[in-house]
Amino acid sequence: MKRKINDTTIALLIDGDNATPRRLPAILEEVSRQGTITIRRIYGDWTTTNMTGWKEQLNANAIQPVQQFAYTKGKNSTDSALIIDAMDILHGDLVDAFCIVSSDSDYTRLATRLRESGLFVMGVGEKKTPDAFVKACEQFIYVENLDVQEGPVTAAKTKTGGSRKKSDGLSSNTALLRKLRKAYNIARGEDEEASLSLIGQALRRLDPGFDPRSYGHDSLSSLFADLKDKLQVRREEKGNTVLVRFKN
Repeated sequence: MKRKINDTTIALLIDGDNATPRRLPAILEEVSRQGTITIRRIYGDWTTTNMTGWKEQLNANAIQPVQQFAYTKGKNSTDSALIIDAMDILHGDLVDAFCIVSSDSDYTRLATRLRESGLFVMGVGEKKTPDAFVKACEQFIYVENLDVQEGPVTAAKTKTGGSRKKSDGLSSNTALLRKLRKAYNIARGEDEEASLSLIGQALRRLDPGFDPRSYGHDSLSSLFADLKDKLQVRREEKGNTVLVRFKN
């Protein structure tokens, strides 16, 4: 199934036992950039106090709660209910894309199965999310990057939980530069320059969890501008294409 651009329909499935309610508005806004959320469901045992924080969010955001009892103490059956519903939605051909909100690696195979059927799969979770689930998605958003910042962004959380100043250390971040170089080589082909948009697409393929906000920038162009000692960025005289070249 070919992914649509402007009229993509999305099933948003939230593991309520494995997500934080305070970030829900930011998650909805982020997911809505990809299309229209036509199915909104959250799974959990609503008889427990763990789900209390979610209850006030349901009506305000038109989210359908799905009750799932924990039949065995210490075992979470929420993932099973979410997976079964996802497969029903898939076989019902109800949406073009899925968004799974969880930091649990148990959804890795589900994400892979949905992508095998040609659907776009987006994941949303914390930076502690195992790489297996992150890479099983076509795009993965870390919720820490969605936190509201007061004033200008001065630091960004790294996956290990540390922080980095926006303009400090990027040029010496060998892991970042290596990743950018790989994406650049994929995007440029045999040319000396590559378009910024193609580099962005290549980065998503290499690392679904790549996000400029992890490095203190709200866009890829802003991140590249901060690496001016490593990259040469210019705009074509005719058109709006931004071209990038690594400096020797």
